[in-house]
Amino acid sequence: MGMLKEFKEFAVKGNVMDMAVGIIIGAAFGKIVSSLVSDVIMPPIGLLLGKVDFSQKFIQLAADPNGTYFNSLTEAQKAGVATLNYGLFINAIINFIIVAFAVFILVKQLNRLKQLHEVTPAPVAPDTKECPQCYSKISVKASRCAFCTSQV
Repeated sequence: MGMLKEFKEFAVKGNVMDMAVGIIIGAAFGKIVSSLVSDVIMPPIGLLLGKVDFSQKFIQLAADPNGTYFNSLTEAQKAGVATLNYGLFINAIINFIIVAFAVFILVKQLNRLKQLHEVTPAPVAPDTKECPQCYSKISVKASRCAFCTSQV
């Protein structure tokens, strides 16, 4: 029973819930970035490089049993042929760069906002001073020491 109670306390803590929300948002963000790369960024890059579709770039490591070499990744995968999918790897690298840049911008902005909200308290003026004769603490407004009656 003790372990179940500890797990319950852990699971309902604010940090765990924040982390869960972050993971869910991150997964959704990952899908958006994947679509951005494959549907928006890569087609113009492929067009500039001579109508290249990076998602279909692969190296067929061996011919299938019939000696066939395939022209598309989809056909090679359907035939069960071993392929080196470097085009998908390039897409994944671009996805990573975009996500890393977005996280960098987010963290940079959060740090900037945190610095704006961190207010350094103004130094508080002391309300007492030391008597130069007897070294007792007296009010800064006093003109005579309450302990030795000397003028300050």
